[in-house]
This record gives sequence, structure tokens and C-alpha cells, in this order.
Amino acid sequence: MEAQLALRIGQEAVWMVLLVAAPVLGLSLAVGLLVSLFQATTQINEQTLAFVPKILAVLAAALLFGPWMMSTLVNYASRLLAMLPEVAR
Repeated sequence: MEAQLALRIGQEAVWMVLLVAAPVLGLSLAVGLLVSLFQATTQINEQTLAFVPKILAVLAAALLFGPWMMSTLVNYASRLLAMLPEVAR
């Protein structure tokens, strides 16, 4: 396997991780920010208050974006398996 091919496979893997994780992490970040603003305005300093909305947001994002995430990962895996003859050289 050539160094350029290995570098390209690694680069695509990192990009795929970022692409698939972005919706869940973005929604979790937005919910955390909203809960933090709510806590700051009401002066409620309960640290465990942020966990339940974040967990629910991550669950909702996984349900909403799950099919897209799975199809993206399956497409990536099939492209990777299609490259096996090229890698084996």
C-alpha cells in the first residue's frame, strides 16, 4: 500500500467521523447552551439540571439522524471494501 493511499484512507475516515458525529454533537451543544442561559437568567445553579435535556436531545438526534448516519457509514464501508484490491497490491 502506498503512503498516499493510506493517507487518503485515514483522511476520509476522520472526515467521516466528523460528518456522522456533527448532528448529535451540534444538537447537544445547542441544548447545553440553552440550558446554561436558562440557569444564568434564573440563577439556578443546579449542575445536574443540564444532563436530562442533553440526554433527551442526543436520543432525539440519534432517532432523527440515525438512518442518514447509517447509510453514510454503509456507503463509506462499501467504498472501503471496493478499494481492497487496490490496497492489496
